[in-house]
Amino acid sequence: MNKGVISILLIGSLLGLAGCSVKASQEKELEEKLAQSQKQIEMYKKEQEKLEAEKKKEEEKPIVVDVVDPNTNEVIKTFLPKEMGVGSNDEKYKEEIEIWVKELARGSDTTDGYDQRMIPDKVGENGEIIKGSPRVILEESELLDKLFSAFANGGTVELPLHVSESGYQEEEVAQLDEVVVASYTTNFGSSADGRTKNIELSAEAINNVIVGVDDIFSFNTTVGPSDAEHGYQKAMEALNGKLVEGIGGGICQTSSTLFNAVDKLGVSYVEKHHHSLNVGYVPKGRDATVSYGGKDFRFQNTAGVPLLLKAYTNNGSLTVEVRTSKANQSQINNGNN
Repeated sequence: MNKGVISILLIGSLLGLAGCSVKASQEKELEEKLAQSQKQIEMYKKEQEKLEAEKKKEEEKPIVVDVVDPNTNEVIKTFLPKEMGVGSNDEKYKEEIEIWVKELARGSDTTDGYDQRMIPDKVGENGEIIKGSPRVILEESELLDKLFSAFANGGTVELPLHVSESGYQEEEVAQLDEVVVASYTTNFGSSADGRTKNIELSAEAINNVIVGVDDIFSFNTTVGPSDAEHGYQKAMEALNGKLVEGIGGGICQTSSTLFNAVDKLGVSYVEKHHHSLNVGYVPKGRDATVSYGGKDFRFQNTAGVPLLLKAYTNNGSLTVEVRTSKANQSQINNGNN
């Protein structure tokens, strides 16, 4: 064999070895890529399994609705819609929720509700303003709508409390006693008995009270309990068609005198009741009986201007005046406009 042939065979052998080496390298690289891909697939599977587990856990987690008091940020009630029958017994759970909301707003025999009547501001002896408290209303229909919506996905529901401050400006107060726009006087005699004392106390309670524009005045809320603890005495009062002795007898003369005074203006009546028998201090049908914790005399100031109540006794008579400023006098709605 000559040298040329040997060279050719040698070169061929070397090329064959080189080809095997390249093939082995490529196979190794492919195996590494496959292993890496397999690893990625396993990681993806684990991630999907984790997501599925979290989703299942979330689906199994009960829907919760918390009701929060916006004044304190405290949770006052927690609802579990599924346990209440949402989706399975809607009529029953809605009835129960409506009862709960009504009691929450208006209170019960044992608990106070969120609804609060306005305690009006008063003018003090030195002209200072003695603050009362605003009217607070829990909007029942609004709360029901919020709850029924939240029962689908859960969450937090804030109580829709609407607060109404008195409708007057503090700078007006000094002029509110300038003009008497309405008044009424009744007589009760001059004897120093329990009835006289009760009329004097209740008149003092409403004296210098500010009734702002659109304010709702409540006699019972303003005067408070007419009991012995607050200085009221025994006197005759009308009850179930009869005259009987009771603590606080006589305060109805104050409420009736007030009614006849404000009735000369454009006010709206929220609550008003007559006695079970005729009374002698006002004409028939012109009385307004009250009983703390029961019947009340309430009116809304729709006269268009803030008013100041004045009430005083003098030699066996009771006078209630309604006053305002000279600037307001021409703007009063007296009910005939």
